[in-house]
Amino acid sequence: MEWTTRVAGGACWSQDGWVEDAVSAPGVTDVALRPAIPADSEFCYRLHRAAMGEYVTALFGWDEQAQRGHQDRAFNPSRWQIITAGGTDAGMIDVERRAGEIFLGRIEILPAFQGRGIGTRLIGELIAEAHRQGQALVLEVFAVNRRARALYQRLGLRETAVHGEGNIKITMRSEPPGG
Repeated sequence: MEWTTRVAGGACWSQDGWVEDAVSAPGVTDVALRPAIPADSEFCYRLHRAAMGEYVTALFGWDEQAQRGHQDRAFNPSRWQIITAGGTDAGMIDVERRAGEIFLGRIEILPAFQGRGIGTRLIGELIAEAHRQGQALVLEVFAVNRRARALYQRLGLRETAVHGEGNIKITMRSEPPGG
């Protein structure tokens, strides 16, 4: 069965790997989520490398085998969702609804789709959901990911803890009004 998913900058991910073509990335007028399926594992790995590779490399160095192993252990199609923009796979999100909080475990967006309001919209919706339920939205971010930290701060999340070897991660929270 042949499949192709259009992604950033006119590139396509197909069963044969990345294929470049002249189609430009679509506008972000239609952002949606779809359940991840096992076939999305490779897309999610390549997305992780494109979106987070710079930060992982800065902190640990990029080890292909270690990163593939991490992806294999982390990939959870029962909870992960694929972010689409204009019908094109543009990223992924992992949300865990816990007792007392909503935890944003991961949000990754392909670089060609970053800066278009996708993350702002999705995280804003999660904050609103959490606050309607009287809960906090909680997430962790690499300290070196200043762009993500700035986005989260603009959305009202506050740094509440620093942890990890060398304080590489920051926990951020958005508490409900009066919480």
